[in-house]
Amino acid sequence: MPQKWLAQLKYNLIPTLESSGNKAIEYFTKRDLLGKTVEPIDYIWELPEVEKAFRKQLTDGSWKHTGKQTVAYPPFHQALVATWKTFRLLVERYEVNKTLEGARKGAEFFFSCQTSQGDIRGMLANQYVTYYTGAILAILMKAGYEGDPRVEKGLNWLLSMRQNDGGWAIPILTHYFDGKTMYRLTSQFIEPVEPDRAQPFSHFGTDMVLRAFAAHPRYRGSKEVRRAADLLKSRFFQPDVYTSYQDARYWVRFAFWWPNITTSLDSLSLIGYSKDDVDIKKGLDWLIENQMPDGLWRLDYSKGKQEKVTDTSEKLWLALSVARIFKRFYG
Repeated sequence: MPQKWLAQLKYNLIPTLESSGNKAIEYFTKRDLLGKTVEPIDYIWELPEVEKAFRKQLTDGSWKHTGKQTVAYPPFHQALVATWKTFRLLVERYEVNKTLEGARKGAEFFFSCQTSQGDIRGMLANQYVTYYTGAILAILMKAGYEGDPRVEKGLNWLLSMRQNDGGWAIPILTHYFDGKTMYRLTSQFIEPVEPDRAQPFSHFGTDMVLRAFAAHPRYRGSKEVRRAADLLKSRFFQPDVYTSYQDARYWVRFAFWWPNITTSLDSLSLIGYSKDDVDIKKGLDWLIENQMPDGLWRLDYSKGKQEKVTDTSEKLWLALSVARIFKRFYG
């Protein structure tokens, strides 16, 4: 007899995940979806892809940027971006934590980019990045730093940066700068622009910030977090009010770390929303309706987009994430 959460889906994704040939996917399918006994997590940390990633880590805990340099300020900008890209996957997918030296070094590199105010600075020159600060703090907590005072400082900073409506925006986007000014603000040392708090929240920014609060067992139940979460779910499948990732189709593009319906549902399930909530149901119903016969989901459902991905690993990770969400909502 299928588990209750699995029965909600159109197709059984377990056979595809169990026979994927991806050892990490198979491990977490057995442990998290089927409740089977598995090897200690060290088994995952010894996988070639994890060991390879840590071999590329630099002595200061960062990873080297290998692409074209587009922003010169601050000097650690490229390293911060590269470290975010790699460390995020190590923590989210392979569950590395601070018991590993490499994870501790990576975390300390992020903390070295924290200002006296509490935010993580350097992703966008010297400007405030509420959204990246939230996403990075979420990863640090998942790596075992939820009790660290530096995380607490960051969370308090995020609470102080809310818009008047209770959500978050990207501060420089709450003003109307011309292209030349915007480039200068995001590539040089200029004092950070304070948000115009009278402007509405951004669901794009609020999704990334809420990841941090959803990851913290004490903050996730607060009235401030619930208020912001109510705003986020009210915007499902609608365009953002700001120009960055504004198109409503981004809700169903499952690429990189950007907000989409699964990242929002993941946070909202941790915050404590019910599957019967009208907005939550709308998101879950979309995932049910758009599941493919092999049990997986496409990575991009934008209108007119053709599936270009030949490597199925990204779709496997997406399916695992969706399954965890359904299991959390349906038990």
